[in-house]
Amino acid sequence: MTDRGAGPPLVLVPGIQGRWEWMQPTVDALAARCRVITGSLPGEVGSIAGMDPAVGFERYIEWLDALLERTGVRGPVSLCGVSYGGWIALHYAAARPDRVTTLTLVSTPSPSWQPGCRVNRYLAAPRLMSPVFALGSCFRIYPEIAAAFPALGARTRVIANHLRRVLRYPIAPTSMAGRVRLADRIDFAADCPRITAPTQVVTGEPELDRVVEVASTREYLRAIPGSRYDRLDRTGHIGLITRPERFADVVTAFVRSHAASAAAQLRIPA
Repeated sequence: MTDRGAGPPLVLVPGIQGRWEWMQPTVDALAARCRVITGSLPGEVGSIAGMDPAVGFERYIEWLDALLERTGVRGPVSLCGVSYGGWIALHYAAARPDRVTTLTLVSTPSPSWQPGCRVNRYLAAPRLMSPVFALGSCFRIYPEIAAAFPALGARTRVIANHLRRVLRYPIAPTSMAGRVRLADRIDFAADCPRITAPTQVVTGEPELDRVVEVASTREYLRAIPGSRYDRLDRTGHIGLITRPERFADVVTAFVRSHAASAAAQLRIPA
């Protein structure tokens, strides 16, 4: 886990691969603007918690509670979930409304998402299918890397740096498959009306996100009343890697606007 920076606390929840280190560029950018807290999902090497199949998806609620306790945060925090991590953030905000000041969902699958044929093939044999998954991921994300970095030299450096992180902090295919199965048991659509925190929905460009359809993520704008939408240009699903500074600007502007509003309300006499 990591706890860096100063200012409004923001908890960043990683995606299906489970490792916070994959988001290092954005962690660095956020730490220059606020206090960013993050860690690897339960069951990952270095995580503060193991995964308990008997507890299921609710283990992520326990993990976030433990993460906040370990960092000494007693008051409410801003919560930002990335892709699969958006489901975790959503479920936590519905279960612990008093602990969440703002909720940001980044390229998160629809609350009614169901696995398709490609995902089901992976779930049936995650270890066997992991090379196919990795190769397919390369083809899906390369166009957005090229859009963010037209110059070949810059593009090559970004790919090389991310590849080093991936090799140093490898994925666990069976853990990823297990996470999909756990999420399939949760009614995220039922969580949406229970959200009381101001909510921000962030995506990349529709033609560049080839992992989660932008239209799928935008369903939260209807499901969560009052939610707002921000789009990151020149990227798709991995804006945390391709455009970390812009991502940090968009998210912290939302966080700070509501922090300032809450502070102003506290100063108004009853």
